[in-house]
Amino acid sequence: MRGTRILFLLVLVATGIARIEAQAQPQPTSTSSPANAAPEVAAAEAAMAKSDWKAAAAQLDKWIAVHPTDARALFDDGYVADTQDQFDQAAALYRRTIAANPQSFEAHISLGLLLARHGKPTDARDELIIATKLEAGEAGPAMKARAWRALAEIDKPGPNYSGNAEQASNDLLEALKLSPETPTDTLLAANLADAQGQYDAAEAAYRRVLTSDPTSAQANAGLAHVLIVRKDYPEAEKLVRTALKQSPDSTELTAQLAVILAAQDDAEALPLLQKLHASRPGDAAITRMLADVLSQAGNDAESDKLYVSLLSASPSDAGLLVSHGQSLTRQLRYAEALTAFDRATQSDPANGDAWAGLAFAASKVHQPNVTLHALTMRSKFLPEVAATYFLWATSYDTLHEKAAAATYYHHFLDSALGKFPDQEWQARQRLLVLEKK
Repeated sequence: MRGTRILFLLVLVATGIARIEAQAQPQPTSTSSPANAAPEVAAAEAAMAKSDWKAAAAQLDKWIAVHPTDARALFDDGYVADTQDQFDQAAALYRRTIAANPQSFEAHISLGLLLARHGKPTDARDELIIATKLEAGEAGPAMKARAWRALAEIDKPGPNYSGNAEQASNDLLEALKLSPETPTDTLLAANLADAQGQYDAAEAAYRRVLTSDPTSAQANAGLAHVLIVRKDYPEAEKLVRTALKQSPDSTELTAQLAVILAAQDDAEALPLLQKLHASRPGDAAITRMLADVLSQAGNDAESDKLYVSLLSASPSDAGLLVSHGQSLTRQLRYAEALTAFDRATQSDPANGDAWAGLAFAASKVHQPNVTLHALTMRSKFLPEVAATYFLWATSYDTLHEKAAAATYYHHFLDSALGKFPDQEWQARQRLLVLEKK
């Protein structure tokens, strides 16, 4: 019967893998002996072996009503509730098991997995940490290793939480002390190295996975990310296009292809992103990429609609505010752009692009003092260029500060080198006036 209970838990863990996207979750084992099971509990376990959950639950509930501290029965009943996706009931029964037997490895680890699957990683981690400190029963080191792997999956960075890549790496190392490395471990190690910016190690690990499984969408996407970070776009494009033939429905690979194409100014990026956005309108990352590509294509009106929608959810995002301000500037909506850039500088005072945008917009609405302040702030984070020299010069000129204006007109002419003929002509004309004896 004990082997049957282990099999039950293997099935439970397998379903947990799919739901929390973990490839190697713990598989707890009973710490009880079959000889210790009451006939009623043994009968319930026989029903469980046949997946007759209704009969098993009825038998266990009846027994627990009379024997409320029977840890084995409580755990079995929790498992039955867990298989039926009865979260509250399963969690309560696992906790009652722990209260009856605090040393129950299987109860701690099962509760940890349950909590992880239902979006409670902090509570799940607490239970799994306890499990790693308990005796795992007959499964021994292999079971303890699975507990550490579960912790690694919880600790790893994800799309919606920062995680702790270093801690996850330590968790995985503890698992590998107890059991051999698996392809899933290699993929996780690659992800963690990637998250920590260790791109050489990440690439090597991703390629090891692909050697054994060339169709792995996760490994292909991971390797593509490394190549994109290195700006090796041709190699990344080749990899992603090949991977998409194997996994045509992968939104991650499709999004990566769009990023690669956009980086290379490939016209195919726009329709690809539009299609992707239509299928995932709530995905902020895709919406932002589409807005950026539309902006690069000169469609500022449409791109700005997307920036505005994104800002409704993230009103203090300095990067979005800068993009919004730049779009408004290109539409000659300078007063609105000034407001957007001002909000951006308040959200991120170290954003040089925000100060640059504010300086230009302020010059267009004839606020030279604001322009000079913005230029002063910008200069703390970005080097001067011909355009900023011209803004310094014209702002000082407007304020009738002749010496400063003349100095910056000269700086502008020294750096312009014929690239701005209209402004260079204006600078020379103003210098004739300003430096007239």
